[in-house]
Parts: sequence; C-alpha cells; structure tokens
Amino acid sequence: MSSHRKARSSSTLITRRALRLGLFAAGVAGVATAVPAQAATGVRHAAVVSDHVFSHADRAHHTEAKDSFTVRQFGTVDATGVRNQANAVSAGCSADDHCRSVALSFQIVTVAGEHTHLNAANYSDAANKECTGCQTLAGAYQFVVSTPTPFGLDAATRHRLDDIHRRLDALTRSKLPAAELRTRADGLAGEVTAVLRDAVAHAPKAKAQPTVTLHRHLDGWPGH
Repeated sequence: MSSHRKARSSSTLITRRALRLGLFAAGVAGVATAVPAQAATGVRHAAVVSDHVFSHADRAHHTEAKDSFTVRQFGTVDATGVRNQANAVSAGCSADDHCRSVALSFQIVTVAGEHTHLNAANYSDAANKECTGCQTLAGAYQFVVSTPTPFGLDAATRHRLDDIHRRLDALTRSKLPAAELRTRADGLAGEVTAVLRDAVAHAPKAKAQPTVTLHRHLDGWPGH
C-alpha cells in the first residue's frame, strides 16, 4: 500500500502560521506548566505549551501504543499559545504479519482573564507506509477551560481526572480494533468534558461565563 498522510487542525483566533510566527516573534515566555499559585494571585503573564505523542510500529516492533494526559493550569494570562498533537505510523508490515500503532494525546488547559488572547492548535496524523492490513490510529483531544476570574481545578476534580487517565492508559494498551478504540476514546473525552463543566460551575461569577471547549481530531487506518 502506498504511503498516505493527512493532517487537519482545530484553531482558535489564529492560523497555524500565526501561531508559529506571531506569539514567538512577540517574545512570549518559554513553556509554562501548572501554575495554581498564579491562578490565586492573579499575576498576568504569557505562556506557550506543546504536548506531542508519537508512536511507530514496523516489522522489528509490531506494536507500539502511547498516550498522554496532561493538565496545564495557567492562571490569569495576557496571551497563551497551546498545541496538542498525536502522530502514529505503521511501516513495512503485511496482512499476514500486520502492525499496530496507536497514539492518543489528551491535553487540558485552563486560562483566566476577560481579554485573554488564546491561540489553540490541535492536530493528529496517522500514516500507513507500505503496510497492508495494519491498524494505525492517532487521536488528539484538547480541552480549553476559560474563566473570566482566576480559577484552579480542586482536589476532587483532579481525582476524577486521574481516574480517567488510568482508564485511558488501559484503553491504549488494549487489543481492541481501531474502530472500537476510537469510540471508547471519544467516550473518555466526553467524561473529561463533563468533569470540567462540573468544575467551572463552581467558578467565581462574573459578567462573562466560563466555557469548556473541546477540540477533537482523529486520523486512522483502516479508514473511517
């Protein structure tokens, strides 16, 4: 089978080129991770973060499955650039000796501020390279929580998210067909969205309403 690649994106307020050039050219500070203290103090800052999962299966390593589940809490920000990406490749196997490659990336980002400039990019790409009968799945799920006032995920919410993370790990390691794995990954994404919406329901009230936005992209073989 000939090589095949395709990539799509979900973005907010910005094109891919602007994400590469705009924020970085403006001198945005380096990668920022969880900052609940800043969420409490209201310190304003700019931040960029990128999460990426890559899996590769071939005749030497017939199966590779990887996932990530990251929580990035930025507090009150002026500008934020977030990127989430999953890539899976199967190469050189056959129908009688097929490969399986799975990459799943769940990224949760919380930002606060009424005039935050948010740039969000979410990508997945699955490629079969001369790999007849192979199963290849890449899934990128990006959850953006935006609140007008400083807000952090409490211990109960983190506990619920940790439970979903454990089940994502088990799903990724499973032998389920790619089509069913996609369905179950979507189910877990739905649970994450519900947990986050429950959390923001208790966020401090302001003129603007808190929002939870899911960017989802899956790519895979066998085809959709």
